[in-house]
Amino acid sequence: MTSQDSQDIETATTAIQSQPDNKTRRYDRQLRLWAATGQSALESARVLVLSGDATSTSILKNLVLPGIGHFTILDNGAVSHADAGNNFFLEGLESIGKKRASEAVRLLCELNDSVEGHADTRNLSTFLDTSPEWLSSFTIVIAHNLDNAPLQELSSFLWSDPSYPPLVVVRSAGFLGEFFIQFHEHAIIESHSETAPSLRIDKPFPALREFALSLDFASMDPTEHGHIPYVVILVRILEDWKKSHDGNPPKTYAERQEFKKSILATKVKSDEENFDEAEAQAYRCWTETKVPPEIAALFEDPAVSPEALSQTSSPFFHLLATLKEFTDQSETHTLPLTSTLPDMKSDTSNYIHLQRLYKIRAEEEKQAFKSHLRAHVDDAMVDSFVKNAHSLQLLRGKQWGTFHQDKPALASNPKETCTHLALSALFSLNEMNTGAPPIAEALRQQIQGTVGEGVELPEGIDDIIGEIVRAPSAELPNTAAFLGGMVAQEVIKMITKQYVPVKGYCIVDLIETWTGVIGA
Repeated sequence: MTSQDSQDIETATTAIQSQPDNKTRRYDRQLRLWAATGQSALESARVLVLSGDATSTSILKNLVLPGIGHFTILDNGAVSHADAGNNFFLEGLESIGKKRASEAVRLLCELNDSVEGHADTRNLSTFLDTSPEWLSSFTIVIAHNLDNAPLQELSSFLWSDPSYPPLVVVRSAGFLGEFFIQFHEHAIIESHSETAPSLRIDKPFPALREFALSLDFASMDPTEHGHIPYVVILVRILEDWKKSHDGNPPKTYAERQEFKKSILATKVKSDEENFDEAEAQAYRCWTETKVPPEIAALFEDPAVSPEALSQTSSPFFHLLATLKEFTDQSETHTLPLTSTLPDMKSDTSNYIHLQRLYKIRAEEEKQAFKSHLRAHVDDAMVDSFVKNAHSLQLLRGKQWGTFHQDKPALASNPKETCTHLALSALFSLNEMNTGAPPIAEALRQQIQGTVGEGVELPEGIDDIIGEIVRAPSAELPNTAAFLGGMVAQEVIKMITKQYVPVKGYCIVDLIETWTGVIGA
């Protein structure tokens, strides 16, 4: 590997270069999605996959290509004729009889020479009995079509300690499939929310207010007048409005319509788009900037209380406690200002000046935020937290299998629940009748036993049972590919701690081409 190949990803994406290095060119598109921090998390990740079948290798393909650091396939089986026919990461007839894990690892590693792959041909039950702690060395564990008994044992072990890795349970039969992510707690700073942070137009910081009031709209030439950013227009006109309305913003519908007319009346030419933008964004003047309800709810989380916080607490909770203290003590009782501005009609000089005002103020508030922080947290994490304070998320998950204990939930979402119950019934029957193909009546009885006697099964259950009976153990390449893409996407979200992963059972039906989520 050349020195250019091995360049640190942070350097590769932030340094000013005349030409991007090989790593940046290779990962260019995904770096636009999760940036250097996400790529670094991927390159540090260790993924364990239980089984080297078609679905498992499809999942791994979509993790190897983006550049995970290491993966291990744990599978003591040999390649069968069925494997050779549906798994693209085997060499057909030449692979038959060889260890499935070894063959799959060898061919998957050809996709990306910077990824380390390892084949483990031990039996899962053996190491679960002798050395299950080995699992804690991985970032995440993925299990496809694992039998009920070892899956339950695996799930219980990984659930026994919050520090153990999340478990992704994937099941499929024919054109049907599902997956579930078992985790205790998942904090997301960069959720990439579509909700933009507040520009704080209704509560302008001093420098912004002074700048807006310093402009003399009446004496400007038409070109300059047509390039005033709408943020400045709104701050100025709102200040003028408050002077004649006892310091209050527009409150009633009539006042708001009058306020909008006053914006348009300030035009000197009919085609001034910046004033049209200001009129469209006028709601920002009477919508109070405050802590979003979702963030306020996080402030009440028991883990943020002074009694619960300790040096061993997650940095996320220390930052969250600091954010609560900052908002309580700040003059505006708002989240820290962000320097990010949306696109708007303006000329370069006005936009850059406005951006500079926001950047200076955002830096001041970030320093004020840091003054409240009582634990050591990496500066990069603090910067990211403050920048994304408006869209923080904290997910708390469930253990795999607990959904069946919630009888009322089993009666909701009949289409999705039918598929989940049918897949669960298949694996329960496989455990009781090893090697025997399931029959429709047995599946129906198993489902009835799960939901309770006397409970009417949802309409459409027979169609789902029919597909299970038709292909109880078939791994179709298109189902494997579809599940491979979806599961890998959610695994990347868990590893990078960016974007919001699916919570609950994600059900896939490729007969009617739909997906749904239950048990969240």
